[in-house]
Formats: sequence, structure tokens, C-alpha cells
Amino acid sequence: MITKEEFLTLYEKFNNGQCTPAEKELLDTYVDEMKLLEGGWNNDLIKEEDVHARIWQRLSESRRVVPIAPQKGHKYLWLKVAAVLLLSFLVGLFFINNEKSSPQPTVAKIKQKVILPGGNKAYLTMADGSRIILNDAKNGDLVTKPGLKVSKTSNGMLIYHFHKTADNTSLNTKPEYNTITTPRGGQYQVILDDGTKVWLNAASSLRFPQAFTGKQREVELTGEAYFEVAKNKAKPFMVQANGTQVQVLGTHFNINAYGDNGGVTTTLLEGSVRMASGKSTVMLTPGQQGTAGKNGAPILVNNADMEETMAWKNGLFVFHDASIENIMKQVSRWYDVDVAYLDDVQNNEFGGAISKYKSITELLNIMELTRSIHYKIEGRRVIIMK
Repeated sequence: MITKEEFLTLYEKFNNGQCTPAEKELLDTYVDEMKLLEGGWNNDLIKEEDVHARIWQRLSESRRVVPIAPQKGHKYLWLKVAAVLLLSFLVGLFFINNEKSSPQPTVAKIKQKVILPGGNKAYLTMADGSRIILNDAKNGDLVTKPGLKVSKTSNGMLIYHFHKTADNTSLNTKPEYNTITTPRGGQYQVILDDGTKVWLNAASSLRFPQAFTGKQREVELTGEAYFEVAKNKAKPFMVQANGTQVQVLGTHFNINAYGDNGGVTTTLLEGSVRMASGKSTVMLTPGQQGTAGKNGAPILVNNADMEETMAWKNGLFVFHDASIENIMKQVSRWYDVDVAYLDDVQNNEFGGAISKYKSITELLNIMELTRSIHYKIEGRRVIIMK
């Protein structure tokens, strides 16, 4: 036996997810009453009192519920409870107006494939045109020939080691260049022959000689990389990136030369660098960054946001009032996704920090909580909207 008050208490427990299986089964007896309401609730020709009476009639037929006459002052209480239960049981279904109804087609649920973060992925193109997929290659020596050994370590690092041999006459003629390239969703580290360490960000490439044999050490960069240059006063280290030249003797710096960023930005962590673009030349000191625009514009020097600039190398996404557009550029490169905008939200700003090894949905969910954006994912396409 159950009283009306007990029923209301039971329904409250159901809403709070505290029902036992037996109690939930008791509530399930009212599913038919929901269908009754669906057919007559919106019909203006049927009075609430009639619907109320029909519900009580159906309840009285149940073996588990003993009907109790409604008390004065609670004329429509049970009617309202039944209406709320209707919503609870029929969430996600299509409602049909009026008295006509037709079966709805079954929609198969398609499980969204999880978009995982990037990792140590790259390929090495040798001077002879041969290519080595580094993430597939076994650890150990990859290339061994007179004067040169290229090895891969277990932690995703490529090491060049060159030693001069008596029969190696090519050193004084034309150097041989290799290129290491990371795809979208990839990163890699290489130690050049002189001991310089280079960390490549996603969608980047570094072209470099197998050995530095001339009067200077010169490499070419596209994308983004962090350099820890081995000191050698006799041989300056030169980085060429989209028409901008960065020259150092021994220092730590980051260069962002992605083509969609509208310029080349060099951020200095340690030592000093000379940055030149067109007719503009500047010297940077630690904590500064210089940005060389297109079309020969003067280099602009500002104080750097070190935490945000170096976040990618440190395994993080860090944004300090960054525009959604710039954030999604990083997201698209690291997670290997395409980004589209349904609304004009590119200039909305977001601030926060999260590990870049989280799934893409974790990052986007955090951004969504700030009400900066909303999003949906279709395959490997992220759609950003208001």
C-alpha cells in the first residue's frame, strides 16, 4: 500500500537518482498514464478534471497502488506530478501534437571517434631523397656510412654524429642536406652534429647539413622550433625562416614562422640574437621577442609572454587572453583537425591552461564553460559557434 505523500517522496527520490530497483519498478507502472496525458493534455476540448479522473481510474486498476481521494486544496497536484513524469520518461523522443500519431524512425547512434593528441611523429628525408618514417623506425642506428651516423633514441630523439675520415673529400665541396619534418599532430627533437638541440613543433620542418663544415652553421626553418644552440664563437649559428634571419653564437630561443601567423616571431630566453628582415635589424635581449612582418615592415620588439610562448615545448596549452582564432590554429595543428566557424567568434578571447596530452574534447569543454564558444565535432572537423 502507498499513500499520495509516499508517492511524492518516492518521485523526489527518483529525480535525485536515489530510487532502489523496486521503487523504480513501482514508478514504472505510470508509463501508460504518460501516454494517456500525451493524447489529451493539449486538447482544449478535454477538461483538466476529466483527465484527472481518467488518471485516477487507471491508477485504481493497478495492483500495486491503492487510490487515495485527493484532498481539498490539492486539486491538480497529481496532475502536475504526472505531467513532470511524462517529461522524465519521454526525454529524447519526438512528441506528436493533437490526437494523431505515427511511429518514429529509429535513429542509429553513431559513436564519435575520440580525437587524440599528437605525439612523437616525424620523417627524415636524406640528401639522396630516401625517406625514413621516424615513428615507425626501430631505436638505434638508422644511417651508418663513412663519417656519419644517425641514431634514434627511445624517447623520440634523432642524433647526428659526424667524424671526419681520411677518404672523405666531400667536406670541402658541397654539403649534403637532410630535412626532418613533423606532420600535423607530430613533434620531434633532433641533436645536430655540433651539439645544438632543436625541438620541432607540429607541422614544421628543419633543413640542415649533415655536418657544419663551412664558416657558419646555417639551417632553414618552416613552422615553429625551439633552439638550444651549442656555443662556438668561430662559427655563428644562422636560422633562415620565411625571409627572416636570426644569428647567434650560443643561446636559447624560440622561432614561430608558421605561414598563417602573418610574420616571424623570435623569442629569446638566454643569450642574445641578431634578427634581420628586409632593411630592419634588431638585437634582442632575454625576455624580449621580435616580430618581423611581411613586405619588409620594421621588426617590432616587445616583452615576451614566456609561459605562453614556451607552453608547447613544455607539454601545455597556455592562453592569456588569446583570440579563439589563434587558439584554434594551435589546436588544429596538434590534433590534426580542420576548423570551421559558423558565427563571428574568431576574436573572442580565452584564458587558461591545460595539458596538451588531453583529448580535444576536454580542451574544448573547458573553453565552452567560459561561454566563449560552443562547438560540435564532425569526423575530424571542429565547428565553432556562439
